[in-house]
Order: sequence, then structure tokens, then C-alpha cells
Amino acid sequence: MTSAPANAAIDDVRRIMQMLPHRYPFLLVDRVVSFESGVGIAAYKNVTINEGFFQGHFPGQPIMPGVLILEALAQAGGIFVVKTLEIDASDKLFLFTGIDGAKFRRPVVPGDRLDLEASLVRRKMNIWKMQGRATVAGELVAEGIFTAAVVDKGKM
Repeated sequence: MTSAPANAAIDDVRRIMQMLPHRYPFLLVDRVVSFESGVGIAAYKNVTINEGFFQGHFPGQPIMPGVLILEALAQAGGIFVVKTLEIDASDKLFLFTGIDGAKFRRPVVPGDRLDLEASLVRRKMNIWKMQGRATVAGELVAEGIFTAAVVDKGKM
């Protein structure tokens, strides 16, 4: 993905929380590195040993659950949609509607920086289809094509 202008980066988690309804412990995007409207987004999550899921996944061998890696990709995709549409996200939700071809290549462990990329494949009305890739130190750890819908909170 090509780099966007410097002002496209979001280095303040409070701005991310304005775009996503997620909160600790389920907010899985720490920073947005680059964004290009209608094209894609690059972001990351710092994976630390004090994440709650490591208590049970797995004791003595902490591994980030694959479903949470996919969720982190979806959250990056949600930020991408909000920024592309330039909408106030306070009354919107970004809901998973499907995932295809999800593959996990290697474990993500405490101390890793989970780099997230989501790029637009297609958009039809309020349904967005994106290619997601998660890497650690340049090595692919997970990928998949996911679809999601933007819905009004009041219509749930």
C-alpha cells in the first residue's frame, strides 16, 4: 500500500476510540501508521504479556488467539471505513458479516508488534469487503478476506 500524507497517521488512541466503539480490553488497535481514502490502512497493536487472554491462552505458553488477530484486522478495517466515509462514528457499528480464506502462519506472542493492513476489495452500499494481512517483523502471521456492514446503532 502506498503511503498517505503524514496527517493520515493517528498516533493518539483517543482519536481511535472516537472511531471505534471498542474499549479495553477489546480495543486491539494502538496506532494508525498510514491511511489512503478508498484504498487501505496500515496500523498496529503492541502485544504485551498483561493482555487478559494470555491468562488462559495458554498458561506457560502465551499465544494470542487467532480470532483476536482477525478482530484486530477488522478494527483496522473499521477505522478505514470511518475515515473513508468521513462520518461521525458515535452512532455507527461496523459488524463482521463474513470471513473467507483465513489462514494462520505462525503464533503471535507477548513482545510482538502486530502490524495490520486492510485494503479495499469492493464496496456495495453499506457492505465493505477487504483483504486483511497481519505481520510481525515483516513475516506474515495471518490473512483473510473479510466483509463487514456499517449499521446505525439505533437499528440494532
